[in-house]
Amino acid sequence: MGYISFAPGQVDVKDMHQFIIGAISPRPIAFVSTVNEEGVNNLAPYSFFNALSSNPPMLAFSCNLRPGENLEKDTLKNIKAHGECVVNMVNEDILHQMAITSVEFPAGVSEFEKSGLTPLASEKVAPFRVQESPVQIECTVHDIIVLGNHPGASNLVLCDIIKMHVNKNVMDAQLRRIDPQKLQVVGRLGRSNYIKVKGEHVIEMYQPVRPICIGFDSLPTQIQRSRFFTGNDLGKLASLLTLPNEQDVRKYMEVENISGHRDVEYYHRRAKSLLDRNLKEHAIKMAMIAELSH
Repeated sequence: MGYISFAPGQVDVKDMHQFIIGAISPRPIAFVSTVNEEGVNNLAPYSFFNALSSNPPMLAFSCNLRPGENLEKDTLKNIKAHGECVVNMVNEDILHQMAITSVEFPAGVSEFEKSGLTPLASEKVAPFRVQESPVQIECTVHDIIVLGNHPGASNLVLCDIIKMHVNKNVMDAQLRRIDPQKLQVVGRLGRSNYIKVKGEHVIEMYQPVRPICIGFDSLPTQIQRSRFFTGNDLGKLASLLTLPNEQDVRKYMEVENISGHRDVEYYHRRAKSLLDRNLKEHAIKMAMIAELSH
């Protein structure tokens, strides 16, 4: 496998930007609303954005400087002046309206009016929320970290979350958790590409935190080296809490009426089919029949 390798400074700044946003993706979009000193609400999208902490609840987004004399974008100016913002999440329903707000309109022009999105009064801060957004997060600014003073350099805005508003339509039946299939958030990729997070793009996978899983190194060597299993397949098997013993495997053979007189590839091929259906407890026993027979 070949690689293109380079250090910052060895490629053009524009190319470096595209490599970064192309590789570190998808990224959620912070649709940030702020208000200026005249009371005009500003709205702009930023994809260098993520959650920082849940306790204390914090998020961060990065606002870069423009080329020319007027380096600071309206978002940054407003945040410095008032120390408040609302981060609105973007789904497919408002994607194209969001794109309009990335246009450099003159200062004092409200992107709410240009995009046709509906301003909704916040409860804790002055900037409006976007009514059409499925999740609106009211924030106060914790800190602004200056990463440079040249055009294109970024200011990392750290925000304390002081209130969240989640549309009931994107929550589960118990109104306890956000359902990603209902939220259908949009993520930013490289160049002019976006992704809709829904359908088969949402993968449910429980992470083995406690109790401790067996790990890759506990899998039989024959299984580790099998040509039928990908790294993801082995990861599923490694997430098991225990490895079946000989008695477990023989009982499985009896219940499933499986002969132990086939070659290794036969059992590994069948185990792979079980893994594709996320039946990892069955798959490990199927694969380990080969351990008994060979």
